[in-house]
Amino acid sequence: NSLPLCLALVLLLLAPALPAPHERGLIFNLDTGELCMQSAQCKSGCCHRTGGLSMARCAPKAAESQKCSPLSLYGVYYNCPCESGLTCEVDKTIIGVITNTDYGLCKDPRESKGS
Repeated sequence: NSLPLCLALVLLLLAPALPAPHERGLIFNLDTGELCMQSAQCKSGCCHRTGGLSMARCAPKAAESQKCSPLSLYGVYYNCPCESGLTCEVDKTIIGVITNTDYGLCKDPRESKGS
Protein backbone atom coordinates (compact mmCIF):
# COMPACT_ATOMS: atom_id res chain seq x y z
CA ASN A 1 0.00 0.00 0.00
CA SER A 2 2.87 2.40 0.64
CA LEU A 3 4.30 2.01 -2.88
CA PRO A 4 1.56 4.05 -4.66
CA LEU A 5 1.84 6.74 -1.96
CA CYS A 6 5.63 6.82 -2.33
CA LEU A 7 5.34 6.99 -6.14
CA ALA A 8 2.86 9.88 -5.90
CA LEU A 9 5.22 11.72 -3.55
CA VAL A 10 8.19 11.26 -5.94
CA LEU A 11 6.13 12.53 -8.90
CA LEU A 12 4.99 15.52 -6.87
CA LEU A 13 8.60 16.37 -6.00
CA LEU A 14 9.79 15.96 -9.62
CA ALA A 15 6.97 18.02 -11.18
CA PRO A 16 8.76 21.38 -10.79
CA ALA A 17 11.85 19.94 -12.50
CA LEU A 18 9.92 18.92 -15.62
CA PRO A 19 10.15 21.42 -18.49
CA ALA A 20 7.23 23.81 -18.68
CA PRO A 21 5.64 24.43 -22.07
CA HIS A 22 6.97 27.59 -23.72
CA GLU A 23 5.25 29.98 -26.10
CA ARG A 24 7.93 29.22 -28.68
CA GLY A 25 8.19 25.47 -29.16
CA LEU A 26 10.82 23.38 -30.87
CA ILE A 27 8.46 22.52 -33.70
CA PHE A 28 6.08 25.49 -34.06
CA ASN A 29 6.24 29.28 -33.74
CA LEU A 30 9.71 29.39 -35.33
CA ASP A 31 11.43 32.71 -36.08
CA THR A 32 12.83 33.90 -39.42
CA GLY A 33 16.04 32.01 -40.25
CA GLU A 34 15.24 28.88 -38.24
CA LEU A 35 15.17 25.48 -39.97
CA CYS A 36 11.69 24.19 -40.84
CA MET A 37 9.91 21.42 -42.72
CA GLN A 38 6.45 23.00 -43.18
CA SER A 39 5.21 26.58 -43.41
CA ALA A 40 2.81 25.94 -40.50
CA GLN A 41 5.87 25.78 -38.23
CA CYS A 42 6.89 29.39 -38.96
CA LYS A 43 5.55 32.53 -37.32
CA SER A 44 5.60 34.13 -40.79
CA GLY A 45 3.74 31.24 -42.41
CA CYS A 46 6.50 30.66 -44.96
CA CYS A 47 9.05 27.85 -44.91
CA HIS A 48 11.42 28.84 -47.75
CA ARG A 49 14.09 26.91 -49.65
CA THR A 50 16.42 28.41 -52.23
CA GLY A 51 16.93 25.21 -54.24
CA GLY A 52 15.89 21.58 -54.43
CA LEU A 53 18.63 20.32 -52.11
CA SER A 54 18.93 23.31 -49.77
CA MET A 55 17.72 23.32 -46.16
CA ALA A 56 14.42 25.15 -45.71
CA ARG A 57 14.25 28.07 -43.29
CA CYS A 58 11.47 30.33 -42.06
CA ALA A 59 11.31 33.53 -44.10
CA PRO A 60 9.13 36.67 -44.16
CA LYS A 61 6.23 36.76 -46.59
CA ALA A 62 6.74 38.57 -49.89
CA ALA A 63 6.09 42.33 -50.01
CA GLU A 64 4.46 44.29 -52.84
CA SER A 65 6.23 43.83 -56.22
CA GLN A 66 8.29 40.89 -54.91
CA LYS A 67 8.28 37.43 -56.52
CA CYS A 68 5.77 35.07 -54.87
CA SER A 69 4.24 31.60 -54.97
CA PRO A 70 0.45 31.42 -54.75
CA LEU A 71 0.24 28.00 -53.06
CA SER A 72 2.44 25.08 -52.17
CA LEU A 73 1.19 21.51 -52.12
CA TYR A 74 4.24 20.54 -50.05
CA GLY A 75 4.26 23.24 -47.35
CA VAL A 76 7.65 24.61 -48.50
CA TYR A 77 8.09 27.51 -50.92
CA TYR A 78 10.79 28.62 -53.37
CA ASN A 79 9.15 32.06 -53.19
CA CYS A 80 7.03 32.96 -50.16
CA PRO A 81 3.35 33.84 -50.47
CA CYS A 82 2.37 37.51 -50.24
CA GLU A 83 1.90 39.56 -47.10
CA SER A 84 -1.65 40.02 -45.86
CA GLY A 85 -3.77 42.18 -48.16
CA LEU A 86 -1.70 41.44 -51.28
CA THR A 87 -2.42 38.86 -53.96
CA CYS A 88 0.04 36.75 -55.93
CA GLU A 89 -0.86 37.33 -59.58
CA VAL A 90 0.33 34.34 -61.58
CA ASP A 91 -0.83 32.19 -64.49
CA LYS A 92 -1.15 28.77 -62.85
CA THR A 93 -0.30 25.63 -64.78
CA ILE A 94 -0.86 22.02 -63.72
CA ILE A 95 2.87 21.27 -64.12
CA GLY A 96 3.79 24.42 -62.18
CA VAL A 97 1.49 23.50 -59.28
CA ILE A 98 2.95 19.97 -59.10
CA THR A 99 6.58 21.11 -59.38
CA ASN A 100 6.06 24.22 -57.18
CA THR A 101 7.32 26.51 -59.96
CA ASP A 102 4.32 28.80 -60.56
CA TYR A 103 5.65 32.23 -59.61
CA GLY A 104 4.12 35.66 -59.82
CA LEU A 105 4.37 39.13 -58.29
CA CYS A 106 2.65 40.42 -55.16
CA LYS A 107 0.17 43.16 -56.01
CA ASP A 108 -2.37 45.21 -54.13
CA PRO A 109 -5.75 44.11 -55.52
CA ARG A 110 -7.23 47.56 -54.83
CA GLU A 111 -4.71 49.21 -57.20
CA SER A 112 -5.48 46.90 -60.14
CA LYS A 113 -9.25 47.48 -59.78
CA GLY A 114 -8.84 51.26 -59.78
CA SER A 115 -6.99 51.31 -63.13
